[in-house]
Amino acid sequence: QVQLAESGGGLVQTGGSLRLSCAASGRTFSSYAMGWFRQAPGKEREFVVCLSRTGGMINYADSVKGRFTISRDNAKNTVYLQMNSLKPEDTAVYYCAAGTYCISSALYDYWGQGTQVTVSS
Repeated sequence: QVQLAESGGGLVQTGGSLRLSCAASGRTFSSYAMGWFRQAPGKEREFVVCLSRTGGMINYADSVKGRFTISRDNAKNTVYLQMNSLKPEDTAVYYCAAGTYCISSALYDYWGQGTQVTVSS
C-alpha cells in the first residue's frame, strides 16, 4: 500500500515556474514507477510525464516537453515536477501516481488527491 500526497500547487503568471512535490508513504517507494497527470475543468485526465523505478526511462507528453522536468529522490520517498515557462493551458489539477511501469495510460495502482495549478494570462 502506498499513499501519495501532492503539494506545491498555486497561482502563477504566464511564463512563471512552480515545483510540485509528491511524497509517498511506505518503504517500497523505489520499487514504483511514478507518473504525473493533470485534469483541467471539463476535460479528461491527461498524461504529463512518467519516470521509471530506476530513473532510467522518462516519457514526457509533447505538450510539456522542454518545459517540465520530473525527478525522484528515493531517500526522501518523493517525486518532483519542475514546471517552467508555464502557460494558461497548463492550468489543471495535477495528480501523481505510482505503478509498475512508466506508461502514459492511467493504469497506475495508487493516486494522490491532486494539487491545483493555475496559470494566469
